[in-house]
Amino acid sequence: MARRLIRPAAACQGCSLVKAGFLGVVSPLHYQRLPYSSSKRGSPGNKYSGCLANLTKEGSHWTGTRSNPLLSLHSSKFVSKRTACLIATGPSPAATEEPEMDLPKEIFLKDYKKPDYLFDTVDLEFQLGDEKTMVTSKIAVSPGNEGNSSPLTLHGCDLKLLSIKINGTELKSDKYTVDPRHLTILTPPAGVFNMEIVTEIYPQLNTSLEGLYRSTGNFCTQCEAEGFRKITYFQDRPDVMAKYTCRIEGDKTLYPVLLSNGNLIEQGDLEGGKHYALWEDPFKKPCYLFALVAGQLECREDSFVTCSGRKVTLRIWTPAQDLPKTSHAMYSLKEAMKWDEEVFGLEYDLDLFNIVVVPDFNMGAMENKSLNVFQSRLVLASPEAATDGDYAAILGVIGHEYFHNWTGNRVTCRDWFQLTLKEGLTVFRDQEFSSDLGCRTVKRIADVSKLRSYQFPQDAGPMAHPIRPLSYIKGAEVVRMYKTMFGASGFRKGMDLYFQRHDGQAVTCEDFYAAMCDANNAHLPNFLQWYSQAGTPTVKVTSSYDEGSQAFSLKLSQEVPPTPGQPMKEPMFIPVAVGLVDSTGKDMPLTSIYSDGMVQTLSNDGHPIFTTVLQFKKKEEEFIFKNVPERPVPSLLRGYSAPIRLDSDLTESDLYFLLANDSDEFNRWEAGQILARKLMFSLVADFQQQKTLALNTKFVDGLRAILQSTSLDKEFIAKAITLPGQGEIMDMMSIADPDAVHAVRTFIKKELAFQLKDDLLAAVTSNRSSEAYAFDHDSVARRALKNTCLAYLASLNEPDVTELALNEYKSATNMTEQFAALAALSQNPGQVREDALLDFYNKWQQDYLVVSKWFALQATSDIPGNVVNVQKLLAHPAFDMRNPNKVYSLIGGFCGSPVSFHAKDGSGYKFLGEVVLQLDKINPQVASRMVSAFSRWRRYDETRQALAKAQLEMIISANGLSENVYEIALKSLAA
Repeated sequence: MARRLIRPAAACQGCSLVKAGFLGVVSPLHYQRLPYSSSKRGSPGNKYSGCLANLTKEGSHWTGTRSNPLLSLHSSKFVSKRTACLIATGPSPAATEEPEMDLPKEIFLKDYKKPDYLFDTVDLEFQLGDEKTMVTSKIAVSPGNEGNSSPLTLHGCDLKLLSIKINGTELKSDKYTVDPRHLTILTPPAGVFNMEIVTEIYPQLNTSLEGLYRSTGNFCTQCEAEGFRKITYFQDRPDVMAKYTCRIEGDKTLYPVLLSNGNLIEQGDLEGGKHYALWEDPFKKPCYLFALVAGQLECREDSFVTCSGRKVTLRIWTPAQDLPKTSHAMYSLKEAMKWDEEVFGLEYDLDLFNIVVVPDFNMGAMENKSLNVFQSRLVLASPEAATDGDYAAILGVIGHEYFHNWTGNRVTCRDWFQLTLKEGLTVFRDQEFSSDLGCRTVKRIADVSKLRSYQFPQDAGPMAHPIRPLSYIKGAEVVRMYKTMFGASGFRKGMDLYFQRHDGQAVTCEDFYAAMCDANNAHLPNFLQWYSQAGTPTVKVTSSYDEGSQAFSLKLSQEVPPTPGQPMKEPMFIPVAVGLVDSTGKDMPLTSIYSDGMVQTLSNDGHPIFTTVLQFKKKEEEFIFKNVPERPVPSLLRGYSAPIRLDSDLTESDLYFLLANDSDEFNRWEAGQILARKLMFSLVADFQQQKTLALNTKFVDGLRAILQSTSLDKEFIAKAITLPGQGEIMDMMSIADPDAVHAVRTFIKKELAFQLKDDLLAAVTSNRSSEAYAFDHDSVARRALKNTCLAYLASLNEPDVTELALNEYKSATNMTEQFAALAALSQNPGQVREDALLDFYNKWQQDYLVVSKWFALQATSDIPGNVVNVQKLLAHPAFDMRNPNKVYSLIGGFCGSPVSFHAKDGSGYKFLGEVVLQLDKINPQVASRMVSAFSRWRRYDETRQALAKAQLEMIISANGLSENVYEIALKSLAA
């Protein structure tokens, strides 16, 4: 099935300015007002408009418009990015007459054309001012193919055109045209020529936080995916790569620091109290990687000596008061540089690496060449004000953005359909980096949990799409499958060949696939289906054992469910890692497998093999293990070797056996999760039938054994005793019932706390420490187990455990333990909760990052009637609708509480509907992430469906609605 992008033909998406309609298109030498509808929907009669897709990056860790907006809040790696494209796999809704907006233009992957013109060098000059900024671009242009005589079309948005010259001569007005999205030079010269364009822009009015904007008095840019067109007219597409210089002029007092990509070539003072800096980036890059920062900043400076002996200066820039909080970020950067050299042989290629911290940023971070820009919460940390989760997020995202230097910058994507090429690969790399510096099993559990919480629901909803163009989490899983099949050395060979072939190029997913296969002399039939088919495959496994022939059989079948525009699916290539466990709990050595008429002998230089990878590539296949002396318990999908749903014939006894014995710790955790899910489904049915709830004693005993273990990693124990989330359970129900799931999960949690109280108390006591805070695995694991146990105990709401939690809160010497104690106390409504929350705010009201945690904790609460509390917090003096991080914390956090957001009376839906309209006028990109919480409204009962549908209809009928929000609301309604 052909895939296509949807893009507005004329409307300038994402334009969100303080004065509606103030910025506009310009005729030569005079200013023309841009109608407000050029960036907003006009009348409610319009049935369809294109939109810009929202991506989730870690850094990013981004996956397209999501059914759950909490990725930016809760994912340590996946934070939001936007690109001006959205996958569409089905026919567009019919459009009615809309006089204020052109019909959307659909762009198909198959219609990709190389650019008619190439840009060889780009020299930029910025004259920064409080009221306006002048931008001059000088571009060396060459034809993309011999004999080209096509017009040269440049993208532009919210620009005032002052002049345009070709080879030094002013272009007359009849030689070009301007519309709200483009500047077109009708008859460019043949051959190579120089073009100079001068524009005027207004960063202080730019609340969309795209292009060049002002944040807390400083200038900052965000150009991925199509923000550069809000700076100057340009071929704003990733396959146009050029070498850049950037000269910045500004007031020396207001903007003492002037930064851009590459190396600083020259700087000096100018008349009138101004100064300048000239930067040069010697490597070709697409314009989405351009960056500029100017303002009052100070830096932490360090250095790193590369494997070839070069000294690289490292600087992290931030407001002066935050400088002490950058030490962990600097440590993370140096560890990432060292890791990339050791694991992939990739050395940094410039003499300077800058990181800049900004409080107002739509995403978590951006990998601009040598000038990374980060949201504050992903750089700033101190033990008193940041949790272990914050420290881990900083480590991962700093690594992620640095790793982009090669996987994204030196080799970039040809078009935005290929976004997973750079993001999926780089997310995989940062996952491996964090795993190597921490606990691999725990990291794997966290990553798979994110996949199930965010990607799987999206795969089953109206926003389902393949990983091409835009899936970060699932894209990383696809990259991981290459490593699973080829091993670490084979994967490294593939990476080496990829860089050898494509350094300095803009390439496709097929290029990466070819490098992996060619380097390993391999062929992976139908593997590319992962890039083209949407949906989560379900694999069913049945087993049998023949004692006489000592043969153990696994019969596998797969099904990929229909998704919008893709009713029929082809079989996928699915690597299934398998081990066989004998009756003593030991792995059996594997010797040979019979499949598809062939016997494969398993060997590893004379060493026994305990795990093998089955290449499952048909709709149905059987794999027969030979020389198996007794009936084993199969350990399936070890390490979660493919992003699928697994449905096996493992019995409850088999699962308890694996929970106690599996050598693959991920599968040990998974066995416990499957048992917990089965228990929760059973109790939900009982609750719905108004039966008395009772907890399976075998389940309690299984968790007790895990909790009492002295051999297991403490952070693993914390994960293993944590119940599946409410969203995960609802996602697996035919009709989601938030009230029943919440009641059942609450019951299980309290019952476990009651029956395991002594063990939980012992764990809290034994894992206290008076030592100074350290971010190392042993310390993190100790705190994780202690805090998980405290949360269980506090759910009892008994005086002794409430006093225990209060003491933990008051005596905590670090934010990890203090905030965990506050979260434990806040589970139960009452005066203790209110007093603790007020005390915490009074302590931390001057630290906006900690206040964001405070907002999120209250927003995600499941206490009755929480929508009223969240509504009150909108008016809190510390809340700012213009700050994306605070929006994600409060509004996004609220949407992540199923029992509150899906309140039976519709109050949660009404709250979000009203907020989306308010937010859309400020930042459509952020508003579109919030409205995506409605996308799966049809999964609920008829009462909730009617209430959610009413809000969606209210949203799409609003005048001046952005295309971002309109597209998602419309697709949700049509689902």
